[in-house]
Amino acid sequence: MEYSNKTVVGVDTAKRVFQLHWMEPGGELVDLKLSRQKFQEHFANRAPCRIGLEACGGSQEWARRFRRMGHEVMVLPAQSVRAFVTGNKSDVQDARAIWTAVQHPRAKAVAIKDEEQQMILGLHRMRQQQVKFRTATINCLRGLLSEYGEVMPKGRAGLSREIEGVLARLTSRLPELGLEELRRQWGRVQDYDDAIARIERKLEVWSESHEACRRLRAVPGIGLLTATALVAAVGDARVFRNGREFAAWLGLVPRHRGTGGKTRTLGISKRGDRYLRTLLIHGARALLVNGKDLPDWTEKIKQNKPFNVALVAVANRQARIVWALLAHDREYRKDYVSPPPRG
Repeated sequence: MEYSNKTVVGVDTAKRVFQLHWMEPGGELVDLKLSRQKFQEHFANRAPCRIGLEACGGSQEWARRFRRMGHEVMVLPAQSVRAFVTGNKSDVQDARAIWTAVQHPRAKAVAIKDEEQQMILGLHRMRQQQVKFRTATINCLRGLLSEYGEVMPKGRAGLSREIEGVLARLTSRLPELGLEELRRQWGRVQDYDDAIARIERKLEVWSESHEACRRLRAVPGIGLLTATALVAAVGDARVFRNGREFAAWLGLVPRHRGTGGKTRTLGISKRGDRYLRTLLIHGARALLVNGKDLPDWTEKIKQNKPFNVALVAVANRQARIVWALLAHDREYRKDYVSPPPRG
């Protein structure tokens, strides 16, 4: 069972069982199931070939390993593979679909990240989790206090300002066993604050050591979180042909539905990474609400369009600026005027 350098192998990965599909030089189609122990060994001593993987947990690590072995690797998003699944879904059908999709001339591969990039994105995910836990803990605390007639002010600042006084007033009314747990609940909120701040300090240190992050943070509406997440997730921005393709990858362009020569424009596609899209839209919101000396086009769309439509338009433009800075290694210039299109 020897691969040639033209062999394409579709691989459906999992935790313990791996399904492979490829075509032999004579035209025979092969389906092979391997355990985790034998999976890496199977490719270690084979001639370099082209391996297709579906983007999922562990696919980035396998892609890095296969590259070190000398193989060519393509990691495809799940939606690109799903269209080629025929019949009932199974590991065999998934491997066949990956094998077919990776040979499609318009297949769009996911960028293969190194360990550092993946860890930065991991820090973002851990911070996001801590924020969710903190929000849930605060909401639980507000609900418990309202049962005793203590309605806390809106916002985190109001809660921090009033909580000690509220707990002091409840000292004479509540049993100590319940009051102690309320204090611990507030202590957990502060622990989450410390954990979030610790992660942000690490991201700040990483940002200072990367020139691309510094350039992105010069763009109005893009801060520490957005810059580090984009640099870690994108890698080489030149894989995108232009800024519009990059914005489409983030899901910030309209969907289209057409038939019979008529095309209808719908809302944004929301494809790609929801976290990156959320960061850009939050940055656009901060820019529209608090920004000063906004460009004329921003003021115009803000006045003539619904606020959420204006938000997405600004986020789309920010994404195009990000692509230009990363793809061409440029500094941000507020007065930059794009050259007219050719032809």
